[in-house]
Amino acid sequence: MQALIRDAPIGQAIRFFNPRLLPYPEERDDFELPPAYVQMQHGKNFAPVNSTSTSSEPPSDEGPPIEEVCPETEKDTEEKESSADLSDSTSDLDKIRTAGTTHTTQSQISRVGTREALSKAHTRADLEQQFSLATVEKGPSRPIEPEVRGDGTILVDWYTTDDPENPQNWGFGKKVVVLTQILIYTMAVYMGSAIYSPSIPGVMEQFGVNLQLASMGLSMYVLAYGIGPLLFSPLSEIPVIGRNPPYIISYAIFVILLVPSSLVNSFPGLIVLRFLQGFFGSPCLATGGATLQDLYSIIKLPYVLSLWAFAATCGPALGPIISGFSVAAKTWHWSQWEMLWLNGPVFLSLFLFLPETSSATILLRRAARLRALTGDARLKSQSEIDQAKMTPREIAVEALWRPFQLVLLDPSIAFTAVYTALIYGIFYSFFEAFPLVYETLYHFNLGEMGLTFLSVTAGVIIAIAAYWAYIFKVVEPEIRRNGLGAPERRLIPALIVTWFVPAGLFLFGWTSNANIHWIVSCVGIALTTIGIFLIIQCIFLYLPLVYPQYAASLFAGNDFMRSALATGAIHFSSPMFRNLGIGRGISLLAGLTVGCSAGVYVLFFFGEKLRARSRFAAQ
Repeated sequence: MQALIRDAPIGQAIRFFNPRLLPYPEERDDFELPPAYVQMQHGKNFAPVNSTSTSSEPPSDEGPPIEEVCPETEKDTEEKESSADLSDSTSDLDKIRTAGTTHTTQSQISRVGTREALSKAHTRADLEQQFSLATVEKGPSRPIEPEVRGDGTILVDWYTTDDPENPQNWGFGKKVVVLTQILIYTMAVYMGSAIYSPSIPGVMEQFGVNLQLASMGLSMYVLAYGIGPLLFSPLSEIPVIGRNPPYIISYAIFVILLVPSSLVNSFPGLIVLRFLQGFFGSPCLATGGATLQDLYSIIKLPYVLSLWAFAATCGPALGPIISGFSVAAKTWHWSQWEMLWLNGPVFLSLFLFLPETSSATILLRRAARLRALTGDARLKSQSEIDQAKMTPREIAVEALWRPFQLVLLDPSIAFTAVYTALIYGIFYSFFEAFPLVYETLYHFNLGEMGLTFLSVTAGVIIAIAAYWAYIFKVVEPEIRRNGLGAPERRLIPALIVTWFVPAGLFLFGWTSNANIHWIVSCVGIALTTIGIFLIIQCIFLYLPLVYPQYAASLFAGNDFMRSALATGAIHFSSPMFRNLGIGRGISLLAGLTVGCSAGVYVLFFFGEKLRARSRFAAQ
């Protein structure tokens, strides 16, 4: 618990004023410098080495497995020779690790998170190796000797293969604490979008604006949390910053903004405040996935990412349920007060108990402590060296240009971005369609109409159960037997569920009739949600496997396009449904998804040829 609080924002704030209160091991009087570093200080058994060793990861048996140690011995000679080609393919990777004893140098499998594993995968062979090593069984703890670079720099690493400071080695309970906080944080922020929907009639009445203008309180929030990741995602990747500062600083501003948003009596002020809320709430979208990638290995990541997607999908669906009854009973301001009551405690939880998870940041801070302890300026972390080479121009390019460059110059990325944006836009069109169906046709009140969004939650729960069963029963055994295989195999579920979206939409559109029970249309919504959820999961697994080095930029660009189209959907849906009717309007959207469904088959059957022609795909 002390280590958890020490690494959380409150612990770092306390240490800023008095580091003695929450010391790290290196700052305690009883700390013993690892033997490898003692030998280094005396110049023993250390020769500069080139970056030619391999680095990868294996799983633990606590919760989702993580990468472990599987040291080679003389008995492994034949196995080592058989994998020589694979090892050679990663000879130019950064952050090379070696381990062994004083007399013997042995290759070391180090535990690294998914984020680091993907960044190291320059080729298909690299990526195949990362997945293979993610299936290695747990082995004994071994010391890790620091690498000495040709210029004399000594790379600070984890002390042992089960170093407790490594997020991959954290206990199951500590990981669950972090995972739970990220999920609740994500759900609370995403809930802030649609929780405003029941307030729209009250906003129209108080400020005398039409539906399109009043809906800006929803659309500007959605647009802003698509823009935010373009800034916050690259910031969290800078080692000296890490994950927590973007979370805490932006979330504090978000919570503070909820107070004037609850009291505002100016329509322009309300829209500006809603935009700022979405922008400062966006780090859960920008960095939440990165935090989970820090903790879990590449083979187990789909499980926790699906939970994160569950939080992101159910947040907007639960919003109208929470505010529907209160807004009807009180005023439209209550939706914003409820956001404050929810997000205030969540912020306090993050401030008190969310540790830093970025290995690059943790090792950078360890290197600084070791320099202070030993007085040896040669001690540096690899992230510290990489950071010194960063320029503002490079950061700006990765943040602002790379996501759009990938979409513009690669047809596969462009298609996946358009498809996910379309189905995300359809999801947000429900917030305009539901009032027309359930209030107008079925005469539900605001609270009852909000309850119909439970069909979305039910759909996501069914989708997760099916997805986990598929990953556990099919994907994991296949990877362990045959290796990663072609990335297109991750699209197999999408070949089926892609048809769920138009089928569910047609069912919803043409059963939204006062003569047909309302539950039938809700079944259509649940079916559509199952399709939307699983398609996004498949695509988000497929993209990092094809473009591993650009995973962060891919997701930032995809987030922006989804939010941009969802913003448009909020405004074009209502006129479309009113002019065409629910049945025809929904059928138009369903027709667009049929065309995209055909595109999924093109991507599956011709993906290899497209990858061969791509300038960004790992070859």
